[in-house]
Amino acid sequence: MKLTLQIDKLRMLAPFRISGYVFEHAPVLRVELEHQGHRGRGEASGVYYFDDTPEGMLETLEGMRGVIEAGIDRASLQHLLPRGGARNALDCALWDLEAARAGKPAWALAGLSQVRPLLTTWTLGADDPGTMQSIAVARYAPAKALKLKLSGELDVDIERVRAVRKVRPDVWIGVDANQGYTIDVLDALIPVLMDNGVSLLEQPLRRGRERDLDGFARPLPFAADESVQDTSEIEALADVFDVINIKLDKSGGLTEGLAMVDKARTLGMQVMVGNMMGSSWAMAPAFIVGQHCDVVDLDGPLVLRDDRVPGVHYDDGLIHCDDSIWGTGVPA
Repeated sequence: MKLTLQIDKLRMLAPFRISGYVFEHAPVLRVELEHQGHRGRGEASGVYYFDDTPEGMLETLEGMRGVIEAGIDRASLQHLLPRGGARNALDCALWDLEAARAGKPAWALAGLSQVRPLLTTWTLGADDPGTMQSIAVARYAPAKALKLKLSGELDVDIERVRAVRKVRPDVWIGVDANQGYTIDVLDALIPVLMDNGVSLLEQPLRRGRERDLDGFARPLPFAADESVQDTSEIEALADVFDVINIKLDKSGGLTEGLAMVDKARTLGMQVMVGNMMGSSWAMAPAFIVGQHCDVVDLDGPLVLRDDRVPGVHYDDGLIHCDDSIWGTGVPA
């Protein structure tokens, strides 16, 4: 098996702000595996708040080149690498390669009889309220669901929510605090969310502060993102969160992402799929997870200046993902 590693620096349309971070570039690691006339590929951004970078992922996989090129499968990979971007990129490349060998799309290998377009959120960065309004009614006019990034600045966040709801009374809205709040501030934020028809509050508190939610009333669903990385962390938080946000960069690939779906459903939780930015090559395997989800947030290519070709496309608020993008392999 031949391994190829490359960092691609995807260009963004504009800087993207969330609580505590501003993203100006979108570097990703591309992994390609070639074997017996078939080639599989995967892409990962990593987990930025753990300093899981494309450069670090490349170094990790380069150090495993001998093991990988000697032959590796998805089952053994789960034990050879920890969760995170490196395992995600390699796991997805293995899925793609396996699909090419089998002559079946990856979604069929994952046990699905078909796939359907998915309603996805379109994410607004934590800009000033007027800018968010403008994007919501202009560039994001086709959206049927919006996710608003909050910054942890209560007064500004309240104005952001009100501003977007004022100009988009028609859409589903969720908000993502990205760990920006403390428990004492939520009592002031939540009534505003309820008054403006917000349907989801994602990651209000810092990772590690989840037990602050013990006994806290949740009049709308709370979603765990940073708080839940993989299957091992779900059960302990099933009493303080209603929804698990699965991201393949966190889980370490499609294999673990699908296991997270099963675990969350067993515990009676709802499931969401998201992304850490990335091109259509990252959205495509997450699209398979999305077939099982209550909430879908696969809008990464919308913030990029250039996407892969062919790529996913968005129509009437839906994401469409053709098999030619990823999941059937490509001739070597």
